[in-house]
Amino acid sequence: MDVSKFTIKLDDLSGHEVAQLLNEHLQDMYATSPVESVHALDLSKLRQSNIKFWTIWDEQMLAGCGALKTYSATSVEIKSMRVANAYRRQGVAAQLLQHILYEAKCVGAKTVYLETGSMAFFAPARQLYAQHGFIETGPFADYQADENSIFMSLSL
Repeated sequence: MDVSKFTIKLDDLSGHEVAQLLNEHLQDMYATSPVESVHALDLSKLRQSNIKFWTIWDEQMLAGCGALKTYSATSVEIKSMRVANAYRRQGVAAQLLQHILYEAKCVGAKTVYLETGSMAFFAPARQLYAQHGFIETGPFADYQADENSIFMSLSL
């Protein structure tokens, strides 16, 4: 698939397609992780002023989404990375991740953090992040050590 045909846009989280994709994301998180280990954000929490949210589109079809949460002038976290089932393993996540990392650089971030699951379900995500230079680190921000979580960071 030619990922160059996809369009990434800053999103206001008002579309039905976005709500549906995020709902699927939350359902998967709760199906694969204990409740206390689910750190995915719902629509209301993604609407915070310190979060920017992007969607990636294949014409009128929502292919995925991702967010960047700012902690400080130099520290940000990737949140809510999700690719629609029909677009998995087609380069959509990599394109979106590259865009989010570019945006992080543009705001002056020096370190990008993320939390993902330790279970097999999350192996493709961990592989994607590792391919883009992320390394495993310890908990950051208000996260606590958790056997169900893998914490990663990337120095920009």
